Amino acid sequence: MADLARLERLLGGPALAGLRARLRKRYAQGRDGGTVTLGQLDDVERAALCGMLGRPTASGASLRFEVADLDDVLLHSGAAASLREALELLDGPIHDLKAQRTTAALAWSDFHTSLAEPRLAALLAQPRALGALKRACGGEPATAAALCGDAAKVLAALPRQGSTRSQLAAQVLGDAHALDNGRPVASLVLAALRHALADELEEGEQEESARTQWAAVGILVNELARPALALNLPGSEERRGEPDYLSLRALVRTSRNWEVAQRDVFVCENPNVVAIAADVLGARCAPLVCTDGMPAAAQRALLSQLAAAGARLHYHGDFDWPGIAIANVVMQDFGARPWRFGEQDYRAAAGAVAMSSRRLEPRGRDACWDIGLKDAMLRLTTPVDEEAVVDVLLADLLRGS
Repeated sequence: MADLARLERLLGGPALAGLRARLRKRYAQGRDGGTVTLGQLDDVERAALCGMLGRPTASGASLRFEVADLDDVLLHSGAAASLREALELLDGPIHDLKAQRTTAALAWSDFHTSLAEPRLAALLAQPRALGALKRACGGEPATAAALCGDAAKVLAALPRQGSTRSQLAAQVLGDAHALDNGRPVASLVLAALRHALADELEEGEQEESARTQWAAVGILVNELARPALALNLPGSEERRGEPDYLSLRALVRTSRNWEVAQRDVFVCENPNVVAIAADVLGARCAPLVCTDGMPAAAQRALLSQLAAAGARLHYHGDFDWPGIAIANVVMQDFGARPWRFGEQDYRAAAGAVAMSSRRLEPRGRDACWDIGLKDAMLRLTTPVDEEAVVDVLLADLLRGS
């Protein structure tokens, strides 16, 4: 039976805590015996070890000894049966880190197969996503399982039309801030939604992309940020001839009767085009919507509603590489058709615009609706702003009214 009082005198106390931690680390790494060389010992640590081993106190910062010798000393003194037992009596159990790593590796190897939520399982079958989850959870499968459980609860509650993000978080997780940007549950839910929908969002737009993804499942984040701009949309709140700003809040919370079935609705990239159309055409202008750059949550909500109501969407933007990226999103996500936005349109516009020092970068970007547009832009290298061809666009908007 161990003599705890004697053991405390030999190896206990705060002065020897660092020494005990170093010895415990050997056992945790699976090194139970053999020769030990300890360096950087202070006077107290060196004196304690020499005293237990029955050696005269030596000078120098290192000491070499056999674990078996120290085991024998502790056993015959009655202080403990071995050095390992002594360390556990003083500071608690020593865990086998190698065994823990093996257990954790087995748990992670088939982690995604244990998930009942199919979107999470599909996401975490991807090595990159699983690696991100490991980092977020400090490599602990149990922590990851709890996080996935919360994410599954949120996904099961979606879509939910017109709720705020904080309301969803409070009702489902009991914490109104649990789904704030950067919180682990929010990141995991958005990653699962993005993977399930194969959603392509512009790089560098992290805040906007999160807002857009939440809006796609009916959850409002900053409902009044960056409203959608439109002119002469047929609907319950029509104001002929005057541009309207439609907030995400209004678009999601209020049911709208867009009277656009089988009607042409034109979509432009730049707000200046809407202003010019309102000034020149007023009430005679065909329905016109502006993406204001890459469509954000409100713009995406409006375009989705119009497409669902049967509108024929026609898109025009800037002839530059960001403009092509925006057009790809509008064409692919909302079924829009090009509106004077093909290779021949670009060649005509580039030949007509005033000379400028601006040139397109040579990196290029494919246009999903016109295979020849990229090559033409790379050859001519002339960017064409939408406002430069506004007269041609106005003629279409007048005929389409």
